[in-house]
Amino acid sequence: MLNLAHFLDVTAKAHPDKNAIILDESKFTWAEIAYAARLIANILREKGVGPGDTVALMMPNTQHFPMSYYGILHTGAAVVPINILDQHHEIEHCLSDAGVKVFIVAQAFEEKARKAFLSAESCKDLIIVPEDGSCEEPALGENLNNLLKAASGEFSSYHTRPEDTAVILYTSGTTGTPKGAVLTHFNIFFNAYYVCQHIFKATPDDVILGALPFFHAFGQTCLMNASMIGGTAMTLLPRFDTEKASRIIARDKVTLLALVPTMYYFILAGEHWQDYDFSSIRLALSGGAALSEDLYHRFKDRYKLSILEGYGLSETSPVASFNFPDEEGPVGSIGKAIWGVEMAILRDDGEKGRADEIGEIIIRGHNVMKQYLNRPQATRDAIVDGWFRTGDVGYYDKEGFFYIVDRKKDIIIRSGMNIYPREIEDALYGHPQVLEAAVVGMPDPARGEEVKAYISTVNGVALDTEELLQYLEQRIARYKLPSSIEILDTLPKGPTGKILKRELKIRALRNNEGK
Repeated sequence: MLNLAHFLDVTAKAHPDKNAIILDESKFTWAEIAYAARLIANILREKGVGPGDTVALMMPNTQHFPMSYYGILHTGAAVVPINILDQHHEIEHCLSDAGVKVFIVAQAFEEKARKAFLSAESCKDLIIVPEDGSCEEPALGENLNNLLKAASGEFSSYHTRPEDTAVILYTSGTTGTPKGAVLTHFNIFFNAYYVCQHIFKATPDDVILGALPFFHAFGQTCLMNASMIGGTAMTLLPRFDTEKASRIIARDKVTLLALVPTMYYFILAGEHWQDYDFSSIRLALSGGAALSEDLYHRFKDRYKLSILEGYGLSETSPVASFNFPDEEGPVGSIGKAIWGVEMAILRDDGEKGRADEIGEIIIRGHNVMKQYLNRPQATRDAIVDGWFRTGDVGYYDKEGFFYIVDRKKDIIIRSGMNIYPREIEDALYGHPQVLEAAVVGMPDPARGEEVKAYISTVNGVALDTEELLQYLEQRIARYKLPSSIEILDTLPKGPTGKILKRELKIRALRNNEGK
């Protein structure tokens, strides 16, 4: 038997008075989080929630997320985390597709959540989490504070099996309707355990910055669940802000940093960075998007810390490979496969690639999801002979370190030549005035596709695009040069700070049609 929520009780018993959550001026111990999770488990059981059911959770990084998450798991039900940026029709899709029975929502998102709740036939109960201690009942649903007051703190956790569903993570939906990746208790437990023990080597004396959203695979496994297993304190940042993040790192003496590259860029670009002491940080990790060599070197030069890059997907719980503190690969590498996981390269001819041969990265091991919910054909297409096909193009070197070249679907084919956007983006990031960069392909009747680059600049400084093209000419082949570069105030980003290329592609197509 294996229930992920059981380990919250183990940590609470071992370290009852250690901080689990720091949120502004509020602090919550592991014993308090564990007790609240049992209260929520009882609330859900009273509503008929049990094994085989699903409960959706839509909230930012506050103490209510882990309380609710582990409370749901205690009942034997599965958690369906909802992206707080989703609109009501996207939320409704997740609720209906997963057959959600109860929907727990932070008050800030009540309006759009209510619309989705009313449209989802399976959803019977709506629970609103107030932003403060308010006991006022919402227009629809129930106030969590009132339910907590009436609930019992005694609860016997349901004995789920390792292969039982724990979490259903909906993919970003960059192509088609979002799919639910079904992750088991063992998928998530072992991934979080491995991160805690072998990458972070976390202890109850560590403090990690909780800036990555818990509803996302990276934040959920590598921050929340890994911290829970290690008894590590999480100092939370519900919405990323460069100045506030820097202040929290210095104030709480953060020792572990796990961010996406965009967050590192913003920290490096902060105007008052010298005001904040980062000397407590002993480990800095990056994932979720490609880390440029320029960013790596700038961060290391300033803070004397290497950023260790890893790789994974929602479908792999998420961690598949990492650069370990005692075995860091070359700059630009995503490391080696973690223990119990195999990674390989699949060439276009269907054969496995050798060292330095480019192809699609495929993965198998304990971290691979059970299936895509309600999508047997999509599951068969994604998992072939036990290997998960990632859609990422890459290679490995003779030492076994893997590298990402680009997303398979993002490759631009211009006049028959393959162009990898990441190579152009890395070159753009080398310019001292470029803050963000993204390269997309546009349909072109003569060449098949054309290259379009979008950037934002440091502190909004004016930058001549012709000069920038001349800069690129010295760094990449001419056939890879963008046909145009557009400067925006900021590039569109998802909840983790990952640049949303699909929105930029739509913008490029609309602008092209308007000419």
